[in-house]
Amino acid sequence: MNLTEDQEGYMFPVCDGLFAETFSEDSSYMFGKQELKIRQLFGANLGVAAPVWDAALCLCRYLEEKMLDLKGKRVIELGAGTGIVGILAARLGASVTLTDLPHAIPQLESNVSTNMPQCGWPSATPTVIPLSWGLDHRQFATDWDLVLGADIVYLSETYTLLLDTLTHLCDGGAALYLSSKMRREHGTPDFFENILPQRFDCQLVYSDTGQNISIYCATLRKDGNKL
Repeated sequence: MNLTEDQEGYMFPVCDGLFAETFSEDSSYMFGKQELKIRQLFGANLGVAAPVWDAALCLCRYLEEKMLDLKGKRVIELGAGTGIVGILAARLGASVTLTDLPHAIPQLESNVSTNMPQCGWPSATPTVIPLSWGLDHRQFATDWDLVLGADIVYLSETYTLLLDTLTHLCDGGAALYLSSKMRREHGTPDFFENILPQRFDCQLVYSDTGQNISIYCATLRKDGNKL
């Protein structure tokens, strides 16, 4: 997940309960006929980029169960962490770019390599490249079909940077899908209720009240304030 350069080492306090579950180093996940093998590199200074978060699993299930036509679509994932969401999209036929801060890139590259189908990627080998919100997003294209993010809305200090990055990436008409644990103590609901709607038309498309996870689909308004 992405933080500003000054916040790369930020870790949630243990008391927040965000690291209550214990993950094995290697895990397998099934989404329909797609089996993904994901390595989570704990102890490698990855912080919040290390685990597979529940919001990422929800977004994966949403993409698979809704049978979104991803074949040939250009997809970029922000704060990819382990890469599970973007890798699934690539396995379903999308041309995917996975992004995160530089320290998370080796983990992403390893998981992409591990999950290459026996017959090769349906569209193209996923691209892995660093992206720091609000700093270098203008180096990226604006002609995406989908912009994805799972549990990247959790640190209020990054929300303006994230909004600017999303505005740029969605300028060509991309559909934005954000899956988030709705942590009120971190201002996550406020981002979706008040910050994102400043420039995007937003719709709640999935809600898991038991896990407190919501998925929003959004598109940039034509009259949006494009920075």
